[in-house]
Amino acid sequence: SPERLLEDHLLTRADLTEHPHFPVHTVDYGAVVPWKMGILRASYARFTSHAHATLHDEFETFCAAQHDWLDDFTLFMALKATHDQISWVDWPERYARRDPQALAEARRGLASEIAFQRYAQFLFFRQWRAVRTEAQARSIRIIGDLAIFVAHDSADVWAHSDLFYLDEHGQPTAVAGVPPDYFSPTGQRWGNPLYRWKRLATMNYAWWVARVRRALELEDIIRLDHFRGFHAYWKVPASSPTAAEGRWVAGPGADLFAAIRAELGDAPLIAEDLGVITPGVRALQRRLDFPGMRVLQFAFGGDAGNRDLPHNYTRNAVVYTGTHDNDTTRGWFESREGAERRYILGYLQCEPDQVVAALIRVAQASVATMALIPMQDVLNLGTEARMNYPSRPDGNWAWRFTADDLRDDLAAQLKALATLYGR
Repeated sequence: SPERLLEDHLLTRADLTEHPHFPVHTVDYGAVVPWKMGILRASYARFTSHAHATLHDEFETFCAAQHDWLDDFTLFMALKATHDQISWVDWPERYARRDPQALAEARRGLASEIAFQRYAQFLFFRQWRAVRTEAQARSIRIIGDLAIFVAHDSADVWAHSDLFYLDEHGQPTAVAGVPPDYFSPTGQRWGNPLYRWKRLATMNYAWWVARVRRALELEDIIRLDHFRGFHAYWKVPASSPTAAEGRWVAGPGADLFAAIRAELGDAPLIAEDLGVITPGVRALQRRLDFPGMRVLQFAFGGDAGNRDLPHNYTRNAVVYTGTHDNDTTRGWFESREGAERRYILGYLQCEPDQVVAALIRVAQASVATMALIPMQDVLNLGTEARMNYPSRPDGNWAWRFTADDLRDDLAAQLKALATLYGR
């Protein structure tokens, strides 16, 4: 944060040019990113021109400890900056193909930009470590989301292109997605390149083990995004405009997690087991003993046997009122009609204006090992505060809350529920 950099004397007040005006409850990334990058570059200039012996030693220690990913990442970012942020497949071939001589020359020629990129990562890890230390002191555990796939235009794919299905030009031959479902009638074409799982297996999944190891440096519990993809994933031809033409292909299954367990022990993992879930996916989840997800917004569209209804939970589950991909609970309920609306009110035994509070209560009261409540539901906000629309390429993840939203009465209510139900 700029405040932390001021405290460390890595900025002066003069460096903090007035930032653009941001709406109170949304983030304008187009404005905030260049503003923050300017601050980071000012901080780096001060870092290099002043004698901060302890901080410089800390920086060198960080670079040495993280070199296995940091060297490729910072070179990638420096080359991106040099080539106006275009995709790596459009760089001159000697860089796109990682010619050793060309990369050695780039490391020398772009040394200053590479050093800045290292510094930016150093600051993030340093500040995040401070956040996590404070959280641990308060018995707060941080759950992180580990995406199953990575972006095509990324240091991961550029540096390890042999692990992905790419053509001779570096373009994906097939991409990830999911078939038509609750969220989209044509499925979701994510566009991420797919792994060569057999090749990864010959390396004992070392790249994946490294991903999980790094994730555990940042968080206490990992939510495995799109868990069903480890059993079978939806393979979409790269030429297809939607995900409707894809097919299921077998994933690595338990072998991947055996390799992770052999290296890292019993890592605390949650399976995001939403979407088209087959008996095979359930069998894999049981074999691995990973807790799965229950989403209350999915609970009322069927009958009493619906697995998302609280009376059907097992202990090995994590319950959410809704996820980042859902509408807020208030917005969701306001769009319910007919039998489903009556079922919700009958199950919760409450009035319409009490539904959000009632769902928070039944989540906390359930036997699920964890209960997670989005901030929008704590604040009882409507659709205007929705975080994400799956398959929509832009306009997402812009909602934010402010300190003024965190009222004492809401904190007291959450504390009372946590105390009442032993959470």
